[in-house]
Amino acid sequence: MNIQELIQQRGKENFALHDHYLNSQMVKVLKTIGFDRHYVKAEGAYLFDEQGHRYLDLLSGFGVFAVGRNHPHIVQTLKDVLSAELPNLVQLDVSLLSGLLAEKLVAISPAGLERVFFANSGTETIEAAIKFSRYATGKSKIVYCQGGYHGLSLGSLSATGDPHYKQGFGPLIPDFIEIPFNDLAALEEALSQQDVAAFITEPIQGHGVWLPDDHYLPEAAELVRRYGALLIADEVQTGLGRTGKWWAVEHWSVVPDILCMAKALSGGFVPVGALVCKEWIFDRVFNRMDRAVVHGSTFGKNNLAMAAGFATLEVLESENLIEKSAQSGQAIIDALQFLVGEYECLKEIRGKGMMVALEFTEPKSLSLKISWKMLEAANKGLFSQMITVPLFARHRILSQVAGHGMNIVKFIPPLILTEADIKWMVEAVKNVVADAHRGPAAVWDLGRILAAKALRIKAGT
Repeated sequence: MNIQELIQQRGKENFALHDHYLNSQMVKVLKTIGFDRHYVKAEGAYLFDEQGHRYLDLLSGFGVFAVGRNHPHIVQTLKDVLSAELPNLVQLDVSLLSGLLAEKLVAISPAGLERVFFANSGTETIEAAIKFSRYATGKSKIVYCQGGYHGLSLGSLSATGDPHYKQGFGPLIPDFIEIPFNDLAALEEALSQQDVAAFITEPIQGHGVWLPDDHYLPEAAELVRRYGALLIADEVQTGLGRTGKWWAVEHWSVVPDILCMAKALSGGFVPVGALVCKEWIFDRVFNRMDRAVVHGSTFGKNNLAMAAGFATLEVLESENLIEKSAQSGQAIIDALQFLVGEYECLKEIRGKGMMVALEFTEPKSLSLKISWKMLEAANKGLFSQMITVPLFARHRILSQVAGHGMNIVKFIPPLILTEADIKWMVEAVKNVVADAHRGPAAVWDLGRILAAKALRIKAGT
């Protein structure tokens, strides 16, 4: 049986299979909030279910599908590579495609970043950055920011500033120091003993879409260098055009010592991560022939991943998606900005490029305050679900809460949205934000949805 026949015959078993063999709690979550759809097709910014309904994807696989799903140029490139019958992962060899992609990445990276290391994910690039910075400086401490997210493997988790992901997995790696984001005084204090290898940060924190003050990153870079440490920019989500520039650090004219990327580089097909860094760092880590393989990743330079990355960069450039991201993102923010003054629960709309957040806050009027407190008592951050659930159920828009326990809704759509897509999104957001301000009725509507789903799960239907 070929794979298409298998999908055709068993296409509706995905939830049952995951419930039995994989993460059953994820299945329960999706069924509880009504996100349990059987998608059968994906194209560009859209998902299609078995009934032919079209959904606008503002989640884009957590930022993976920057160029949209199943882009024909990337599909054709991968077919061409498979047809070429190239030698792959010889290991005692150096491959052409990895060299070509590295050349391209250096060309689009901030000046001075001249060496590339390939891995399979963003987490792996963070692990490499931690190891490289320790070896290059001869120091062990890593400074990271509260609220930051860098991955879930042991090293990257040690640098992740969210206790939700750390609980029960300790003890984590020692010598990791947490400081508040956007706090230069705290950074200088952490660096002052001159025993820090690196300061790692997202230029814009993905969990919450928190933007730094304009002076923060330039002054942080200066502090890091003054005290003999390295600056690691985690651009796994913010990079490759997401914020309207190739790299988010470019908004503040900052050149890090190490820059990490992944997600969008894959084109949505083959996992790939990359680290670009200054040449002296690389040369210090790989300083002798017997250290040529002191750090690596077995599948990191596989031909399909390299081809996917190269083709993705070609699409970003040929379709002018970096500039489009900046323009479309600003259009979305401008179109929604008036809601802040009209609805008291909506505190702020912020973002850069196609990375946009709607932050909600406790209202002042009594009826809405009661509704808010009821939701927060049930589950911190639940008000955000009053936005994401109806966006999906009524408007067929897939979105996400910006982080655990946050009343922030986040949009990280493909960079290819059309004017019609933006209108679809804006009108839907206006509708659900207005509806969320109906007070107790809105609370009980959501409660009924969640209760009905929970009962259905309990009954096994």
